Amino acid sequence: MSEESAKAPPVLHPALSLLVAVAAWAVPGLGHLLLRRWGRAFVYFLGVSTFALLGLALRGHVFSLQAGDAFELLGFLSNLGAGAYYFVAKYLATAAPDVSRAAGDYGTRFFAAAGVLNLLCVLDAVDIASGRKE
Repeated sequence: MSEESAKAPPVLHPALSLLVAVAAWAVPGLGHLLLRRWGRAFVYFLGVSTFALLGLALRGHVFSLQAGDAFELLGFLSNLGAGAYYFVAKYLATAAPDVSRAAGDYGTRFFAAAGVLNLLCVLDAVDIASGRKE
C-alpha cells in the first residue's frame, strides 16, 4: 500500500453527499456535524445564526419569491440560502420591515450575508463529504 493511498480520505456515496448538502443548508453546521467536524459545525452555526438573528432583530427586509426585478430575485436567493432561518423569518414576520432607517437596511444586509455564508458552508461540507477536502 503506497503512502498516497494511505492518506486519501474515504469517499462517501454521492447520495450521502447530497444528504450532507441538504442538512448543511437546512440547519447551519449540521452537515459538518454529520461529518464529525465538531469545531467547524460549531463555528458555522454560531456565525450564520448570529448574522441571521441580528438581521431579524434589526427588522431587515426578508425577500419573497415574488420578485419584481433582478435585485429582488438575488435578495430572495441569498435569503433562501439561510435555510431554516428563512422559513422561520417568513413565518414570524408580524411587523413590516423597517428599511426607512439605517438599522433596517443593515438588517437586510445581515440576513442576506447569513444566507450567502451558509451557502459557502454547504459547499465546504460537500467538498469534505466527496473527499476533495479534508
